[in-house]
Amino acid sequence: MTSVNSSDNPLGQVSEYKDVYDPALLYPIAREESWKNQGLDRHQVPFFGVDIWNGYEISWLNSQGKPQVCLAEFRIPATSEFLIESKSFKLYLNSFNQTRMASADEVRARMQRDLSAAAGAQIEVTFHAINASFPQPPQANCIDDIDIQVDAYELDASLLKTVAGDEVFDGWLCSHLLKSNCPVTGQPDWGSLFIYYRGQRIDEAGLLAYIVSLRQHQDFHEQCVERTYRDLMLACQPQELIVYARYVRRGGLDINPFRCSQADFQAENFRLARQ
Repeated sequence: MTSVNSSDNPLGQVSEYKDVYDPALLYPIAREESWKNQGLDRHQVPFFGVDIWNGYEISWLNSQGKPQVCLAEFRIPATSEFLIESKSFKLYLNSFNQTRMASADEVRARMQRDLSAAAGAQIEVTFHAINASFPQPPQANCIDDIDIQVDAYELDASLLKTVAGDEVFDGWLCSHLLKSNCPVTGQPDWGSLFIYYRGQRIDEAGLLAYIVSLRQHQDFHEQCVERTYRDLMLACQPQELIVYARYVRRGGLDINPFRCSQADFQAENFRLARQ
């Protein structure tokens, strides 16, 4: 099993940027590893979901040697055994840069095959034109202007609670104050968090304080979203829940984990200004 801190992990190391196709550059990491290291069960709270990656630096050479460019959307199911370490993903995509391919369909098919093999599940790969338009984000109540006192910046699920009474909330909440840290390099990962919540009204000040408490938390994007989903479910017991992070791109990739209580809800791949 590959490990977060293995010497083979390219993250945090000086890496050669190959520009000739090489699927061996992909570095999978078991999704369970981080949870086990924290003494937690990833499946304590069931969920459905997908990780949506957007690639903004997709390029290869056509059969005549002329460069081709596009955008790419990768959908990795949350049920896959492995997530793909982000730097290895970037190195892999860059390996197409000086590789001649017969068509865009061949490039897409190779990416789908290689990424599926690395993740241990079928991955969807879609190419978009450079000028493609993206869906709008959901209409959400931004909670960032709530006046809160912040004394700690370590993950604290005790901050989550519901409001006393029978009032039910049904809608989207969002915060642009999301920040977590890479567990290998310690580098900051910035993003926005969108939460669809149906159930007894959540204390929004406590929710904002909880989001801020992720500020020094070290974990991959996917685990941060799953941990937030778990903590919200256990603390507030909503009837329906979606936790969707839109992280700022790094190295030509952005990572957008989506976790949901309903199997049939499809994640929209919208884009924010920071992405």
